[in-house]
Amino acid sequence: MDDFEELLAEGSAVPTDGWDFSWFEGRATEERPSWGYARLLAEHMAKAEAALDLQTGGGEVLATIPRPPPLLVATESWPPNLEIARRTLLPLGGTVVESEDVDDFPFDDGTFDLVVSRHPTAVLWHEIARVLKPEGIYLSQGIGSGSNRELSEAMMGPLPPPEDQRIAESADGAGLDVITLLHESLRAEYYDIGAIVHFLRKVLWTVPGFTPERYRAQLISLHDRIRSDGPFVSHARRYLVKARKRVPVGHP
Repeated sequence: MDDFEELLAEGSAVPTDGWDFSWFEGRATEERPSWGYARLLAEHMAKAEAALDLQTGGGEVLATIPRPPPLLVATESWPPNLEIARRTLLPLGGTVVESEDVDDFPFDDGTFDLVVSRHPTAVLWHEIARVLKPEGIYLSQGIGSGSNRELSEAMMGPLPPPEDQRIAESADGAGLDVITLLHESLRAEYYDIGAIVHFLRKVLWTVPGFTPERYRAQLISLHDRIRSDGPFVSHARRYLVKARKRVPVGHP
């Protein structure tokens, strides 16, 4: 049990600021989607005049673009991430605006020709369409329904079937035409209970309300399972959507 306590303490102590997963190296792995979001992001940013990155986290992914547009804005809701994102995006000339994930965007209609988001916790389709210029592009890699379901059920027990996210229907209803919609299931492996604890603290929607104290019994059981059977395997689900704002009837 001493090994469990050490791993539990370690996973509980790692800071969760930002959206950097480098701590997991050697302790957990997750397959990457085949479409290469960072590459697509860079390609679209290089062509944009005014771009918005929603829920940027610490700005780590956005900061990888080699050529920023003349106007680059990002939103973030979590205060610890705001300062990280501002420092990270300063070299790109990016501005970071505090905005709650479920609030209307603090931008005028038709401000951006590109809106992007990686792993948004909420997708406000009508707000995305509102701030896009006609024929503007929305590009996003999102969390698919039932992502990491095996890990969620190991903590919370059997769950109801995941709901259809109705991505195409939601985009269409907001005035966006879907160009690309892809889904993938990606193998994830966790090699010790410390990695699982840190992941659940960082990716909050996997087990809502997770704390190591509340789920101690489940963590002990999972620790013993990893020790006897090897890495715990789960599957992350991701989707890629690219959509274009329709030109309103009568628009010049």
